Amino acid sequence: MTARGAAMLRDELNELKTKTRPRIIESIAEAREHGDLKENAEYHAAREQQSFCEGRIQDIEAKLSNAQIIDVTRMENTGKVIFGTTVTIMNLETSKETTYRIVGDDEADIKKNLISVNSPIARGLIGKELDDVVNIATPNGTVEFEITEVEYV
Repeated sequence: MTARGAAMLRDELNELKTKTRPRIIESIAEAREHGDLKENAEYHAAREQQSFCEGRIQDIEAKLSNAQIIDVTRMENTGKVIFGTTVTIMNLETSKETTYRIVGDDEADIKKNLISVNSPIARGLIGKELDDVVNIATPNGTVEFEITEVEYV
């Protein structure tokens, strides 16, 4: 997990524990005041939210306790693509450049150009160096890319 990803999980955990959990507890108490719990939809909805919230808290705590956090900003930039680096690649057929950051599975978000270390593109790039040409299998066939920039940010 990257240092940035760990910080985001810690922020989410703090939000769940300090704001979401108390709000749900308050909703349950309010719903209980309405009487019969068997037919109280608000109560059941609040309990379901509580269950989801507690499950997410446990999930985040487990991930953080087992995570190996890698901060590439503290490493010397050797031009080699490793976990956590930001890589700019150019499609040699179309000359289109794209920049990706290689992150853990939990942080991946293609809309933000954060790709999982287990994705085909990342697996094709890991271990390669600046100016290397790599062939990556895509749904449209094999595409040839050149690594034009490697940043440790």
